[in-house]
Amino acid sequence: MKIAIYGAGAIGAHLGGMLSRAGADVALIARGPHLAAMQANGLVCKFQDGSEFTARPKATDDPATLGVQDFVIVTLKAHQSAGVVGPMQPLLGPDTAVVTAMNGVPWWYFHGLGGAHAGRTLETVDPGRAQWTGIGPERAIGMVVHPAVEITAPGVIQHMEGDAYPIGEPSGEKTARITALSDALTAAGLRAPIRAKIRDDIWMKLWGNLCLNPVSALTGATLAGLGRDAATKALLFTLAAEGRAVGEAVGARFRVTAERRLAAAFEVGEHKTSMLQDLERGRPMEIDALVTAVTELGAIVGVETPMLNAVLALVQLRARTAGLYPT
Repeated sequence: MKIAIYGAGAIGAHLGGMLSRAGADVALIARGPHLAAMQANGLVCKFQDGSEFTARPKATDDPATLGVQDFVIVTLKAHQSAGVVGPMQPLLGPDTAVVTAMNGVPWWYFHGLGGAHAGRTLETVDPGRAQWTGIGPERAIGMVVHPAVEITAPGVIQHMEGDAYPIGEPSGEKTARITALSDALTAAGLRAPIRAKIRDDIWMKLWGNLCLNPVSALTGATLAGLGRDAATKALLFTLAAEGRAVGEAVGARFRVTAERRLAAAFEVGEHKTSMLQDLERGRPMEIDALVTAVTELGAIVGVETPMLNAVLALVQLRARTAGLYPT
């Protein structure tokens, strides 16, 4: 089985290292010092118990050198994915599946869902239908990323917690390809349950992100800090209610209450959300996939999102002020 990891940062390298150790034919597509270190010394994967191993998958910044793959797992930031449709083409054969292992609403959301909006695309996450036409929704497999991993030095990743990567076909079918992917990930020591309704898993992660990320970027507060302020907590619950209304209107099922979902986030402690970290590091934030796309979905299904709209406007302005969002 040939698997390319497109965007092999922390999560992508973790996946690639584990799969490579298990015997899969893995190629990591990366750039910069991280790529150079992996090419020179291999990929060092470290764990909380002090154990580690070094994997030596192929590593390159040129997808054209790799040939057609069975699976391409895209682990880029959501706003970067449309930009790699062209460079990705040499990896795509007639049966290649493209696994979206990114935060937020996926570009293929309405594929295989049926109903009045079947085949509709989302401009906020797929401008100009670039991915829909350049990759094709029939290739798409959904993946939700739960582990926490970080790059501690070029070519070195530290696994912090978690091993679950739920996957699913947009149609909900249990196909041969989804079974093969689950088997490969399981053989690598990861949990990859096949979900009949992968959108429910996507929404459970998105639900917290669409509330916590923009408010943390606006306030500079950690997760615990957001939970300590009564007025901010009230705002977060309002955002959660609006998000849930949108999700349910497009068929998602929420397995827990907003109280439980947000409490779990507050209990993580003095941790900065990914959006706040990106802002502090001068990197573009995943505003569109995590927030704008939810307001776009709300407009499509007729669910009003006034507080989400207000927070979105503020975080977009914050990002523009920092030169991190289109004007």
